Amino acid sequence: MRIVKIEPSKRKRQRVLVYLEGGDLLRVTESELAQFGLYTGMDLSAEDVVKLQAAARASETKLRAAHISASRMLSKKELTDRLRRRGAEPDEAAAAAARMEELGAVNDESYAGAVVRHYAALGYGRGRAEQELYRRGVPKELWDKALSQLPDPGDAVRSYLHSRLRGRVPDRAEIKKLSDALLRRGFSWSDIRPALNELGEMSIDDE
Repeated sequence: MRIVKIEPSKRKRQRVLVYLEGGDLLRVTESELAQFGLYTGMDLSAEDVVKLQAAARASETKLRAAHISASRMLSKKELTDRLRRRGAEPDEAAAAAARMEELGAVNDESYAGAVVRHYAALGYGRGRAEQELYRRGVPKELWDKALSQLPDPGDAVRSYLHSRLRGRVPDRAEIKKLSDALLRRGFSWSDIRPALNELGEMSIDDE
């Protein structure tokens, strides 16, 4: 198959259109132009075309990975999953995410700390932070260091109770409601009970 024309895409930067004899069109990047030494009039074998298409898919996936990781922080797994959802093959997505990690655009350790700090600032406890780290695919070996950044849970629970009660003395029903809310926010009963006891209310038994 002979190349009859090569021109840059008008729609996408860094994409190059390679027109083949017979009407076939290859969408590649500048990387493939250099790697394969493409030029108008060049003859390509069927094997060359297959290799060129595979290389172009890999380059396109890396470009997409760079764009995604530049727009927001993600874990390596989240980036890989997004690339898969956009049509990348598993090995292409994994390679592109690994490349972003090598370049520092993806850093699971920094991301884990950012996730924990974000949920701590919203008043959530360790349990919720762990749920988010799991959901976002952060490797478990990075959890302890990230979770060490959580503030004292007792202080967080007291802050929550203060914001809800504003000096009022709660009755038994309200204390139950508040404790359930704190459990849903990721605090343990051992975090919650001391703060409740400080309210002078001892009427809730351990369950």
